[in-house]
Amino acid sequence: MVEQTIPGERTAPCCGSSLNSNATLPLWLRITVLIGTALLTGGAVISAGHPALLVSLHAEINPAVHVYASYTFSRDLALAIMLVVALLLRARATLNTLRLLVGFIQILDAFTDCVDHRWTIVPGTLVIGLAFFLGAASLSGSPFWKVQGWKQVS
Repeated sequence: MVEQTIPGERTAPCCGSSLNSNATLPLWLRITVLIGTALLTGGAVISAGHPALLVSLHAEINPAVHVYASYTFSRDLALAIMLVVALLLRARATLNTLRLLVGFIQILDAFTDCVDHRWTIVPGTLVIGLAFFLGAASLSGSPFWKVQGWKQVS
C-alpha cells in the first residue's frame, strides 16, 4: 500500500505520522499529557481552595495572594482543559503548541524554584518540562530550538 502525502506535510520520525494526521498518538505521549493535565488541575484546585499550600509555612496569605492564586487557578485549569481537548480530538498541531507552552512554563517554574531555594521540587519540575518538550519534538518531528518545531501544518 502506497502512502499519499500532502505537499509541505512534515512527518514525525518517531511514529511516521504528521502533525495534521488523525493517527493514534503513541501511548507515552498520551500518558505524559494526562500526567501534565492532572498536575495542572491539582495546581488549579490548590490555588482556588487552599493557596497557603503553594507558599512556605511562614508566608502571609493576604488579599493580594488570593488574587494571584485566582489567576493561577484560571490559567492552570484552562491549560489542562485545552490539553485534554487537543488529545481527545487528536489535534496534533494544537497539542504540539500546548506541549511547548507547558514545557516552557515548567522550565521557568524550575528557574523560579531555584531562585527561591525550593530545591526539592526542581528535579520534578525539570523532568515534567523535558517530557513535554520531548513530546512536542515527537509530534512536530523537530526539537523546539529548530524552526520546524514551531511551525504548524496548514
